[in-house]
Amino acid sequence: MFNNKILLEKIILERDKIDSFDSYPFNIDIVKDFNELSFDSPVTFFVGENGIGKSTFIEAIAVALGLPGEGGTENFMYETRNTVSKLSNYIKYVINNKPKMKFFLRAESFYNFSSEVQRLVEEDGYFHLYNSYGGNLHECSHGESFIKLVQNRFSDHGLYILDEPEAALSPQRQLSLLCLIDKLVKEGSQFIIATHSPILISYRNGKILDLNNNFKEVKYKDTDIYSLYRMYLDDPDAMQHRMFD
Repeated sequence: MFNNKILLEKIILERDKIDSFDSYPFNIDIVKDFNELSFDSPVTFFVGENGIGKSTFIEAIAVALGLPGEGGTENFMYETRNTVSKLSNYIKYVINNKPKMKFFLRAESFYNFSSEVQRLVEEDGYFHLYNSYGGNLHECSHGESFIKLVQNRFSDHGLYILDEPEAALSPQRQLSLLCLIDKLVKEGSQFIIATHSPILISYRNGKILDLNNNFKEVKYKDTDIYSLYRMYLDDPDAMQHRMFD
């Protein structure tokens, strides 16, 4: 499905170059057991419990592709604080079709990215960035700036790596993001998304990989995310009785 639109075809961990798997980030279970991963869907979701290594892994993919660890395009070589793991140094990738653009959107450091855009406008005179990003992102709410970024900066045939984009988005805005993702997929783009959102992983043309189970593909209604949300929303009183009493 959609093979003609796959841009990033495969990532490979160069295990023979790693001296030891006893220290971070190589001691994370999903890294210790990892060899390679092929992408055959325009949208791939990474799901899994907190601490399993989703953000570490998706950051490594982005940085290996030449993107800044705090988010942005290849042109944004800034660093607020060096927290990027060494994992990216050991990841090789296979590009099937060269992306028109690449972007790493990281929820936890999006403020830093927005500040860098503003600095480039104010200090270096890159006023065209306002057109590219829909204005001053700091003048929008967190969620509005996310949506503006996708609406104004993401284009066709792009490779987009998103780390927990739902962090700033209401359920309604998550549905809006799904619509934007689908539009871009139809225009030849590819997404790799780490998320806890039951709305996002419901995307009908996506593939869900469970990092709790060594990147095993899982159906939407078989995910822990779906099961837990449904159990709670079907009967919150009973769930709270079990949790609190």
